[in-house]
Amino acid sequence: MSIYVGNLSYEVVEDDLKQVFLEYGTVKSIYLPFDRESNRIRGFAFVEMETDVEEATAIESLDGAEWMGRSLRVNKAKPKPERSASGGGGRWGGNNGGGFRGRY
Repeated sequence: MSIYVGNLSYEVVEDDLKQVFLEYGTVKSIYLPFDRESNRIRGFAFVEMETDVEEATAIESLDGAEWMGRSLRVNKAKPKPERSASGGGGRWGGNNGGGFRGRY
């Protein structure tokens, strides 16, 4: 399982985040997603620690902590919902009130 870290500064880089979480144990991985259009981080990240105990300690210590001028939101990451093969959407946008909403 991994840790969700939200309300990050748009100035944060992976090494900054790694240094913070290294205080609580071994960091296995960090995923810091970027926005495709603006090419800046999206304001959240996922951090995976070596053990569940390390994850729990990091969550307890960092949730609500002030870092880089922001109050962090840190909790256990929820599993990504599975998309169904027939999940609507597509060309006409599924059940969102009708009308074209996408691009060709």
